[in-house]
Parts: sequence; structure tokens; C-alpha cells
Amino acid sequence: MFSDVNIADLIKKGGVFKEVEGTSPSEVYEHISELVSLPDYISSAEFVDALCQREQVLSTAVGNGIAMPHAQASIIKNPEDQKIAVCYLRRAIDMNAPDGIRVFVMFVLLTSGVQPHLQVISALAKVLHRQEVKKALERCAGLDELLRIIEGKN
Repeated sequence: MFSDVNIADLIKKGGVFKEVEGTSPSEVYEHISELVSLPDYISSAEFVDALCQREQVLSTAVGNGIAMPHAQASIIKNPEDQKIAVCYLRRAIDMNAPDGIRVFVMFVLLTSGVQPHLQVISALAKVLHRQEVKKALERCAGLDELLRIIEGKN
């Protein structure tokens, strides 16, 4: 069921961004909206609003300094527009994580529906449990290094 989800490909499409500014989720999302390449049919304001609305329902922080912001209802219309943007924050922020650790990296999920979204979250969770991936995130690995580690080519 999850075999067609390639996290490395989604990150390659979304990119890796360092030193993202902001002292709250909404401020960070504003800055991310200026960095991530969005499809023409989504405005930066729609993107930020969708992430903020979801964050108000329940924190997207998952622990270990990681958050997975995403829209509650899909804003992506076409499966080929799906991506994950990895965003290292300039300063860790409090997002009410279950373990109380401030978020220093966000995996911003842009998916095209409920089923693809669940598949991406499941596949990403498996990747994030790997010790070598956690260490790479702690040192703010760039795109090439992160992809190499995720693909198991380290």
C-alpha cells in the first residue's frame, strides 16, 4: 500500500530550507510561503491560512524537535504537485509537542487527498525513526546529504 510513496522524491520536489525565520508557527509559515514553490492555483495566503487552521485544531509537532505541518483539507489538486519541504528553523519554537521539545525542523506536507496524505505520513514516520536520519536533521543536513541518507546511500 505504501510502496509507491517515495519520501526522497517528495523532498527533492519540495526542497530543503535553512535558517527559516519566525517565533510562532504562523510567522514561520509566512516565511515558508515565500520559499516553497507553490502550484499556480494556490496563493501564499491560502497556503498560510490552511496551515494555521490545521495548527489551531491540534499541534502538528510530533516530538524530537520535529513538526509535520499540513492542511486539514487538501489544497493540492494534482498528485504531481505533491511535495515535502524540509525547513530548518533559525530558532526552535514551542508548538506544544507531546514530548515538550521545541521544534527545530518542519516537514511541510503538500498532498493531494486523504489517502495520499496518510501514505506520506506513514512513510515519513518510518524514515524519521531511523537514527541516521535523526542525526542528519540535528546537524541541519542539506538536500543532497538528506536524500542520500533517506535513500540508504550513506
